[in-house]
Amino acid sequence: MPAKHEVMPRSGKPEKEQEFSRSVALGYEENQGPGIIRCLSHGFPTPLARWHYHDEYELHLITATTGKVFVGDWIGQFQPGQLVLTGPRLPHNWVSTDVPEGGVAERDLVIQFPHEPLVESARLIPEMAGLMPLLERAKYGIEFFDYGERGRWHWEQVRNTQGLQRMAAFYAFLSELSAYTDYRLLSSVQLQSDDDDASLNRIEHMLESIMDQLGEEISASDMAARMDMSESQFSRYFKKATGNTFTDFVNRLRINRACQLLMESDQLVAHICYEVGFNNVANFNRRFMDIKGMTPTEFRRQSMARFKGAA
Repeated sequence: MPAKHEVMPRSGKPEKEQEFSRSVALGYEENQGPGIIRCLSHGFPTPLARWHYHDEYELHLITATTGKVFVGDWIGQFQPGQLVLTGPRLPHNWVSTDVPEGGVAERDLVIQFPHEPLVESARLIPEMAGLMPLLERAKYGIEFFDYGERGRWHWEQVRNTQGLQRMAAFYAFLSELSAYTDYRLLSSVQLQSDDDDASLNRIEHMLESIMDQLGEEISASDMAARMDMSESQFSRYFKKATGNTFTDFVNRLRINRACQLLMESDQLVAHICYEVGFNNVANFNRRFMDIKGMTPTEFRRQSMARFKGAA
């Protein structure tokens, strides 16, 4: 728990970014007619740097300063050149810790774009389907390594064009990222997206069942029986679908849920431990350390920093 002199926020939930707040004065480009791609550049400090989310995807390139980045339940370091893609409604914030007096004029280069037009395009245009795995991974945040210079070039190509040329530049950027292999997922584990719809629906149903009973005892044998599989068949299927063993996956979901409670409530760590399905605090602390690299108490303390820089 935080020290007694620290004050927990009344609500640790992120703020939703509203359309009316996206003004030119804050770094958004002027509205130049209909279009689904919005570019933004801004410095730091700024009212835009806050714990927030929005309905669009966001490609976010850091060009100056270093500090801490918060994406969902993930806490990490950032420096110039970091490129992150966040999915719709995934909370995030970048908090600079080495800002010179007077701030910096440019810290972030951003592209925002909506979900539905891309999904509808993929439905109608087979060539567009290659972007869907990238968008699926973006639900949990993707950090692309050693891509800063290339990312800035792509951002400028998009920013400096309009109409069909802008769309071509934008799709070229996403196409390159979809084939880029030097990345990591940030906030959670991720399903493989190369199965057919029936298989993906089956996986989604399976995960919903796990989430519904996350605070209870969950066994691979019970899940196998529900899916009319042997336990060995289920284990192989689950590993292929998620990239994790069943036990590791459930532990990660429980820790992710614990992170949410640590960020959004002032419940005791011990209470959170049992609420998310662990049967003793020592095991909870050990698994939390293995997955997040810090204790629950330290995670809560560091997560408070996501509110810094808010107007």
